[in-house]
This record gives sequence, structure tokens and C-alpha cells, in this order.
Amino acid sequence: MPGVDVALKAHVRREPSAGTPARRPGSFRRTTTHTSLRPDGTLGDVKMQGLGRDIWTGPDGAARSLAQARFDATIAFVENRSISALTLDPDPGVSLNGLVGRALPSGFRRALDQAWPASAPATPAGADLDRGASLTFQLLDELPTAGLVSGYAIAAAGMPQLVGSRSVGERADICAGWSTGGTLLTQEAKLGYLPPPRGPLAPTLESPGDPEAWHPLGPDGPNAMRRWRRIDLWRPQPGGPLAFEAFLRDSHFDPEGVESIVHQFLVTGELDAGIHVFLSCQAEAAVVPSVECPGALASVGRVTGTTPHDLRDRVRDAFVGNTTCTYLNDTMRALAALPHMAAVVERLGEPV
Repeated sequence: MPGVDVALKAHVRREPSAGTPARRPGSFRRTTTHTSLRPDGTLGDVKMQGLGRDIWTGPDGAARSLAQARFDATIAFVENRSISALTLDPDPGVSLNGLVGRALPSGFRRALDQAWPASAPATPAGADLDRGASLTFQLLDELPTAGLVSGYAIAAAGMPQLVGSRSVGERADICAGWSTGGTLLTQEAKLGYLPPPRGPLAPTLESPGDPEAWHPLGPDGPNAMRRWRRIDLWRPQPGGPLAFEAFLRDSHFDPEGVESIVHQFLVTGELDAGIHVFLSCQAEAAVVPSVECPGALASVGRVTGTTPHDLRDRVRDAFVGNTTCTYLNDTMRALAALPHMAAVVERLGEPV
């Protein structure tokens, strides 16, 4: 195939560091992973496993698991990107039958919203159903873009023509990376496909001194993709605002199992502890596909002065165009969990 040896180099703004920050006393940590395996070969069905855990770290540093969730999905990626099988643990208590058979790019999130109540009573059982609080909802809400980025494995295997579902014209200005005249759009127009940007090797996120830094991970393997997400919330000073840190990494495992980074972002800020208003929000990038991508970082500041409660809807409606980023937007959507996390910090925590 002409041009398969052509490659782009990912834009590395800073070298990714190893490990994960220590859990702070009196903090809430949510971690999730979406791992896409291809046991039947690069062009076979994707077997995606979503895992998540909420953990509370007490004032003495002891860890307490608050919630865990998992899904297993089969995706016919090359055929039409539809879900042919989906199982959930625990059972969320709502019927999600309409998600099976749904193509990920065609209204998956809309179908999920229609099936899942917008809110639930403020009870332990209700918290499992509340969209902002539910680990299961977050895992499913992120499934479409985790599926999208899983296509990197096909491009990395030398078949980039099988990944794109939009024409060059349709991609123009959908995000900062695909800005008109930018690196990605220019290369795709020139070659007829986009060579996969090659990122740096992925330092481990595991912390040897803290086995509870992340939830237990499922398997990886050749040509796998993994999306890592971590959200920490804590109160740095008694009586002061809450601080949050949201980390995202998308990584690829080559045929030898060597892991490299496709995307890596960090979003930080402060939240008013009483009324849950964003006091500040900023983003930084370690690894992105092109030099144009950092143009999206400033977009996260738009939430300052607003609350996280309807953040998923606002991101969908307003975070569009070439000043935004698809994967950074997902991080903002995940911050809809902050009010639930803040309530836990207030209920269980001692300010430190």
C-alpha cells in the first residue's frame, strides 16, 4: 500500500512523568479505564472492557472503596462500529437494551440519556442511578470516544484507510487538531489517509508504594488501546475551596506489547465547596497528535463561574469547533461527577 511507511510525530509539549500522585488524606479518587482488545486480529471485533472504582482516603491515609463498576462490550469496529453484546456489573437497574445494535457514532449517547433517568433521589440506591454520581454511567458515556480512539490500533498496523468515517471536508474544523490548514488535515488531503502520529513511550502510571493508586486493571495485549482516567478531589485548606485534578491518557500497545502515548491531558481547578461553582479551571497537555491541538486548552476556562451539574449537556452543545478538542471535552464531561464527589468529601472528610 503506498505511503504506509509515512508517519507523523506526535506533538510532545513535555515529557510524561512516571507514576501517579499520592492520594491525599481526606480525598476522593475516581479512576476508570477503557481497554480495547483485538483477540481475533487487527480487523476482528473489538472486545472492550470498562472498569472503574471510587475510593475514599481517610485523614489517616487509609483507603476505602466506595463503588466499583464494569462493562464488557463487543464492537464490530470495521463493519459499522456497532455494539453486538454488552454486559454490566453491577446491574444499574435501568434497561439499556436499546444500546445493543447501536452504532457508536450514531446517537449512542442520546440513546443512553433516554434510557437513564436524568436524576435520582439522594439515597445510596439513588446515587447509583444519578448520572453525575454513577460510575456505570460515566463508563458508558465514554464508550463512544474510547471506541473511536481504539481505531488508532488499525492505523498503527498499516491500514489507516480503514479508520476514518468522514471525508476530509467533513473533518475540517471539528476540533483544534483538525483546523483548516493544520497538520492533520493537510496530511490527510495529501495522502488520502492520515498516518498515525507516533507518541513517546508510556511511563508506568502504577505507584509501587501505593497499590491502591489505581483500581485493578484488566488484561492488555498486542494492538490493544487503553484509556486511563483519574479524578481527584480534596480540600487543601480548612474552610477553603475544593481542589480537583483530572488526568487522561490514551495509550497504544504495539505487537510486542510496548506501550506508547497517543493523548495525555491534565485539567486542574477549584470548586466552591458550598454552591459547587467552578472558581477556576485550566488544562495542560503532555502529548497530542499535532501542533495545533494545544489551541483547545483554553476552552476549559469557559466553565469558570458555572456549576458541573449540567456539564455534559453544555459540553455537547457549546464545546464545538476548532477551539475545542474531542478528548479534552470528554474530560470535561467526566467532571459532572464533582458535585457527588464534593458531597462525599464534606460527609466523610476532615479538612487538612
